[in-house]
Parts: sequence; structure tokens; C-alpha cells
Amino acid sequence: MIVHHTPETIRAPFSTYSHGVEVPPSARWLFCSGQLGIAPDETVPDDVNGQTERAFHNIGAILQAAHMDFGDIVRLNAYLTDPADLQAYMEVRNRFVQLPAPASTLIVVSAFARPEFKVEVEAVAARV
Repeated sequence: MIVHHTPETIRAPFSTYSHGVEVPPSARWLFCSGQLGIAPDETVPDDVNGQTERAFHNIGAILQAAHMDFGDIVRLNAYLTDPADLQAYMEVRNRFVQLPAPASTLIVVSAFARPEFKVEVEAVAARV
């Protein structure tokens, strides 16, 4: 059984995430590479909402290929190029994140490999 830890002895999470997620040794793991907001036809939405939506759809496809779903995510790492996009990213992210929420980190970076990218999301999933 996967156990989520958010101890009352430390500050509560800033958003929808767990401070820690414990995965038993019997679990099957899936590590998703960072996903950008790019579609199979190479189109990239202009805004962070569209790019975040696309990145999570890409993660969903990877999860589905492994016979998993968003409820199996135990860790998310997200990278934004503009701190002003935080709220927009969180609104889209929270539509995909299932409770109990995974452990999560959000980092602002200076740029990605191509200038049109605004967000990248990595996921780790585990299924018992």
C-alpha cells in the first residue's frame, strides 16, 4: 500500500501535494521523462495553460501505456520559465492530480532547449 505523509509537525503544503510518499518494495515503478507542451504534430500552444495541458496529456499517454493512471503518480517535478505563470500552471495541474496528492516540486528556470517552451513536467508513478 502506498502511504502519503504530511506530518502536522511541519508547515502544511503550499498547495495540493504530500510532503512524502512511501512506496512498498512490491510496487512497480514508472519514471516519466520531462514532458513539454508539444503535440505529436509538433504544435506548441502559445500560453502556459495550453502547454501544461499538453504536458499532462503526454504524461497520461505514458501512464496508459504502462497500464497506470494519474492516481498512481507519487512524485511530480515541474519547471516554469516565468514565476508569473505559477497560478495558471497550478490550475491545470490540479485538474490532473488525484488525492491523496503526490510529492511535488516546482522550480523556476531561465530557459528550455527551445524558446517557445514555458513548462516541463516530470512524473514518477508506482503501482502495487
